[in-house]
Amino acid sequence: MPSTAFQWLSLVGIIWLQSINGTNTNFPAYSSQLKQLLSISQVQLNNLAFASDAGKLFGFFSGMAAVYLPLWLVLIIGSTLGLIGYGVQYLFITKQISPLSYWHVFLLTVLAGNSICWLNTVCYVVTIRNFSSDRQVAVGLTTSYQGLSAKIYTSIVDDVPGHKKAGTFLFLNSVLPVMVGLVAAPLVREIELTRSKHVMSVGFFVMFVITIATGIYAVMSSLQFISSRISPTGNLVGLLVSLFIPLLVPLFLRISELVGSWHINREKLRVYHFTVEEGQNQNGNEERTENEVKEGEDSREVKEEVGIREEIGVKLMLRRIDFWLYFFVYLFGATLGIVFLNNLGQIAESRGHSSTSSLVSLSSSFGFFGRLIPSIMDYFYRGKSTITISRPASMVALMAPTAGAFFLLLNKTHLALYISTAVIGVCTGAITSISVSATTELFGTKNFSVNHNVVVANIPVGSFLFGYLAALVYRKGGNEDGKCMGMECYKNTFIIWGSLCFFGTFLAFILHTRTRKFYSQCKL
Repeated sequence: MPSTAFQWLSLVGIIWLQSINGTNTNFPAYSSQLKQLLSISQVQLNNLAFASDAGKLFGFFSGMAAVYLPLWLVLIIGSTLGLIGYGVQYLFITKQISPLSYWHVFLLTVLAGNSICWLNTVCYVVTIRNFSSDRQVAVGLTTSYQGLSAKIYTSIVDDVPGHKKAGTFLFLNSVLPVMVGLVAAPLVREIELTRSKHVMSVGFFVMFVITIATGIYAVMSSLQFISSRISPTGNLVGLLVSLFIPLLVPLFLRISELVGSWHINREKLRVYHFTVEEGQNQNGNEERTENEVKEGEDSREVKEEVGIREEIGVKLMLRRIDFWLYFFVYLFGATLGIVFLNNLGQIAESRGHSSTSSLVSLSSSFGFFGRLIPSIMDYFYRGKSTITISRPASMVALMAPTAGAFFLLLNKTHLALYISTAVIGVCTGAITSISVSATTELFGTKNFSVNHNVVVANIPVGSFLFGYLAALVYRKGGNEDGKCMGMECYKNTFIIWGSLCFFGTFLAFILHTRTRKFYSQCKL
């Protein structure tokens, strides 16, 4: 039977993949320079941000591939698509190939954006299968590391001499996922085990301690008055060390298994010398019967704790009112947050803020904690009906502060920009994490890989609609060079985004009301 340590090793592999899979989140850090290099307008730049999200429109291909192909092959395909999409752009930016047209760059960005779906699909499927009874805990913990992607990439770029950030980012976006994918491919696989609640509880507790410490370090090193005292190399080394520390969990479990196996063999030898053969057989039969009962009980407990409403396919899901409520809640919540973060470079520039990288690192670090918070809540309060709230209710609680943060951006101070960026980063990350469990609970796990990719198809839709609106408002207030400076560049955009987010909060409340009976009857 596979070792429990291998099960946790798969979780570490997923953590590594998620840490480098947010290649689109570092776009704001080099978007302004890319705009100059390509000599394009703000609208065209926004189209490139949309193109990265548009790759998710074809995310269902990765879902279908996960059903029919080995997961390691799905992982390799995804990283290869990113290598092509970002790699060719890098060669173009560095003038190593013939000039590309704008639409060539657009299509390459779509391809690169689609690669993220393949890696995410592998991570979600393995996590849900290997930790079915603790899926929110495991999914939230692993996806939280995707919030560190921008932080990791910007730390590497800051440590590289020179000022050609756009080329460096594109090179890292193309190469790093391939390298990590090749390392993680043997680790990221389905492990069938009879799960021990004690091992799960202790393992996740240690993982949470490590992850929270990593998040605190990421946030603290993102603050300007602290980051100025830490060298870029020191910052990068600290992040890399924090990514290897989770290996201690499977290592400790493996050592415990070997020690336990040694004690068991020693006990069997003692019993062989001091008991009769008949007594041995009787004890063996009782032990097997007891184990069978325990395995059966464990199986029933897993089924009870999973809390799935029903198993439905994508065609039936599209005919459900709950799906469309869920779709628009995500559209007016997490997707709006993503659009804001995609435009963070231009927003900061228009307000006269010179350090875009620090804002990107800040949003990345707070997004890390946002993804992690639902897992922590689920770990400590699961089964306590007086405390635990449903996924839709959680979305209601997260949408309201997001809307407030958009209106806070109407204040022209840098402090308001930092606070709003942190709040939007936390809430967007949390909704993204919750959505994985919400999809499985509302529509089942059997068709999850396809269903969830359909749900997140709202991201490119929102990226185009909301981003294009922001670009038009920006261009209207721009000068002859197409650059807009001042609060008027995004004032109306923030008002519209905040109002839409409040409407999304109302839709989330309706979804909560419709699913309240289901969530009250199952263990979350």
